[in-house]
Amino acid sequence: MRNDICDSPVSLTDPLLADHWNGVITGFLAHGTQTPVHLGKVLEGAPDFAMGHAARGLFSLMMGRAELIAVARDAHVAALAALTRAGGAPRERLWVQALGEWLQGRPSGAVAAMEAALRLQPRDTISAKVGHAIRFMLGDARGMRASVEAVLDAHRIHPLRGYLLGCHAFALEETGDYAAAARTGLRGLDHAPDDAWGLHAVAHVYDMTARPDAGIALIEGHTRAWDHCNNFRYHVWWHKALLHMDRGEMDVALALYDSQIRAEKTDDYRDIANATSLLMRLELEGVDVRDRWDELAAFSDARVEDGCLVFADLHYMLALSGAQKGEAAEAMCARFARDAIRHGEMPQRVADPGLAAIAGLTAFAEGRWDQAFQNLAAARVSLQSIGGSHAQRDVFERMTIDAGLRAGRVERTAQILAQRTAQRGGHEDRFAQTRGASISRARRIAAQ
Repeated sequence: MRNDICDSPVSLTDPLLADHWNGVITGFLAHGTQTPVHLGKVLEGAPDFAMGHAARGLFSLMMGRAELIAVARDAHVAALAALTRAGGAPRERLWVQALGEWLQGRPSGAVAAMEAALRLQPRDTISAKVGHAIRFMLGDARGMRASVEAVLDAHRIHPLRGYLLGCHAFALEETGDYAAAARTGLRGLDHAPDDAWGLHAVAHVYDMTARPDAGIALIEGHTRAWDHCNNFRYHVWWHKALLHMDRGEMDVALALYDSQIRAEKTDDYRDIANATSLLMRLELEGVDVRDRWDELAAFSDARVEDGCLVFADLHYMLALSGAQKGEAAEAMCARFARDAIRHGEMPQRVADPGLAAIAGLTAFAEGRWDQAFQNLAAARVSLQSIGGSHAQRDVFERMTIDAGLRAGRVERTAQILAQRTAQRGGHEDRFAQTRGASISRARRIAAQ
């Protein structure tokens, strides 16, 4: 048994297969396109490598697609059979356990298994990243930060140090420590120039602290960090579009939508989230996005019954509403009602905040502003639990505020806007400035 690049025992005796496994690790950390290629080579050459099967299953579940649950189940069966035939190191068994936990509806159990692996070997960067990714999907920002900080010392001299610093930077940003997040993310890029996650963590900082010029310069000046990526590069383009919007350059943002963000018409939920949230932001600013909703709605219509992630579902709902697909939107609401009474960690998120959120989106699409405001305001209390980042969920915050203004709920809307600004360390972006001005006008009119 040899050690991989994470200094962890791995049941691969062939040096070439061990190199491919290291390619899986570095590819996953860097959001590279060759990760599945390396994993395929590993499983082809070592069908009894249980951790490889577990990786295939875990990576499939991270895609948030109903049809890939069957792939993950097959991978779990193969992993258990491989353990029976060939055994496996403790970390490998923990990865198989993690996959089983998630398949049983307990993604938090998968996180616990990754934490157990890190206790065995705190230099195990890939287990740290997988736990980080699942926590991200669960909206557990504090957990992300605590997990990374527990293994930072073990990564002081480590070939993958930069990627862990990128995870730390993102966790710092999501917990509001913006200055430390920027320093850490930029330091991580010195160690791992191809770390798209770390770059994007710093872009988040500039978004949250209303520094669009710095954010645009960062992205344009570090293309090596993200132009090699899989579809994550579209998310970086999305960040750039948001930063241009903050400068009032709506035409640039729309052009980036056409030329980059939807350059490839995929139905990956993360790509749909990029697209729908940008179109909604643009519409809130009075931009006519014309028929761009239609192709997103076609993909979203096919996902009405998926029910893998509330975060994905709410963005599908944006597309269905934007394209005025009333029947599909009603079907989504009905499916939420069914899922909300099921047991499990994800159905809990459908019940709260999912039901209130989807009711709010429906009311918003129909112009029922007061009902939209009440439901979206109720959902925002626990909206972080659906996963994603503050920047991604901000589209729902913006809709809440605009619904409140249109409903005449001036003072409550002002409170929410103030809370949004406080979360950004007191920094007012263009949205906060324009809505603050609207609130001031409404107050003056009421006082006359």
